[in-house]
Amino acid sequence: MFHKEGHKIIFVSLAFTVAFFFLIDSYVTINWLRTVLMIGLLIFLFLILQFFRNPKRSISLNKKTVVSPVDGKVVVIEEVFEKEYFNDKRLQISVFMSPLNVHVTRYPISGNVVFSKYHPGKYLVAWHPKASEENERTTVVIENKTYGKVLYRQIAGALARRIVNYAKPKNIAEQGNDSGFIKFGSRVDLFLPLDTNVKVALNQKVRGGESVIAEVNE
Repeated sequence: MFHKEGHKIIFVSLAFTVAFFFLIDSYVTINWLRTVLMIGLLIFLFLILQFFRNPKRSISLNKKTVVSPVDGKVVVIEEVFEKEYFNDKRLQISVFMSPLNVHVTRYPISGNVVFSKYHPGKYLVAWHPKASEENERTTVVIENKTYGKVLYRQIAGALARRIVNYAKPKNIAEQGNDSGFIKFGSRVDLFLPLDTNVKVALNQKVRGGESVIAEVNE
């Protein structure tokens, strides 16, 4: 199953691969070179299909937990001052995605979308300390009765050139559902209340919609 954001690119890539297969078969007479070029085309097509895959996830709704919005590796767990929306201290948890990860963005909690904003910007590598404030990004805030307000930020990386965000103010978000897509390498930051009970560790691999990032500290 492939994400709708990849349908056009997959079609173009498939057409490109087939066309060049025929050209290589017709005009490249050196056997080893023909084989290498064909294998290269197949690898290219495989990577495109791999990037835009959208696997089904086993999602268990839980109003007391925050699930990972994306697949990847936890690269930041720290207290920071969030100055775009909250203007106070929050717990930041960041997940880095390599080009081989599933790049679907999912809602970390259920609730009402109360803020959504796109920012054009740079394309620093996604793990750069200033990427959260200077790169192309979108900021979304969801509010529910259990957690209050949770902010997540899609951040473009050095390879990413398009962020897709479906979350709009007044939308109803359901935990684990598709909220967007980031094309070709990126990161997502979560900003949670300081008293949140963190359930992940640095360098831990997580799965979007399934891995519990944090829960209410009761």
